[in-house]
Amino acid sequence: MDIDPNLSQTERAVYGLRGLIVQGKLKPGDRVLEQALVDAFGVSRTPARAAMQRISEEGLISLQPSGGYVVSSFTEDDVFDAISIRGTLEGMAARMAAEKGAPARVLKAMHECLEELDAVVGSSDVAGRQNDYVVLNDRLHELICGAAQSPMVARALERLVAIPFSVNNSFTDVPASAKAGVRDILRGAQEQHRNIVDAIENREGTRAQALMIEHSRSTWKYLDLMLHLPEPGTLPGGLEAALRARRT
Repeated sequence: MDIDPNLSQTERAVYGLRGLIVQGKLKPGDRVLEQALVDAFGVSRTPARAAMQRISEEGLISLQPSGGYVVSSFTEDDVFDAISIRGTLEGMAARMAAEKGAPARVLKAMHECLEELDAVVGSSDVAGRQNDYVVLNDRLHELICGAAQSPMVARALERLVAIPFSVNNSFTDVPASAKAGVRDILRGAQEQHRNIVDAIENREGTRAQALMIEHSRSTWKYLDLMLHLPEPGTLPGGLEAALRARRT
């Protein structure tokens, strides 16, 4: 797998393992072995273990009572529901941020984050800077959800990390055949980011909520792209069917 050599060992192992699962090269029920990650991604044992823990927290692999991890299985409803839950909660957060009025310092931080994201998506190799995008994207989403000033919403969002595909954890290494598509998806998502922040700044709660819910569908676009890779392979149990159903 062609993974950015500038990533840390843990990041390489996380992206690599997630890619094997999302792209269907590891199938539901397959064991995930530490040594296999060491050999596949050229990392040491500590980063390999950290990656397995991270991917387990995302719900993509499960710790077995007897020890060791296996790849989790997903139904069509799991994937639909996970993305819908995230979109609904983040939409609520965006609406509350707009209606309550985001503090000036938070709006300033949002705009600074948008400018950094602009630099990433404006790069000639957007897919190659996907890790930068993920970090900045997470920061912007945290700022928006924090601006809701609601401990209840924050607590609900924190719990989403254990639901596969519910947060921005579907990103994997990008094959050459998918780079143009990833570029278009990330640039489209960035335009949505700007519109969401504009709605919050202008105290347009309903608009902010609708935009954020629509923005959550970027995950579908990304996963759909992975489904259409020319390289052979299938996606995790239920995911391919879910994406195919989404297109009809």
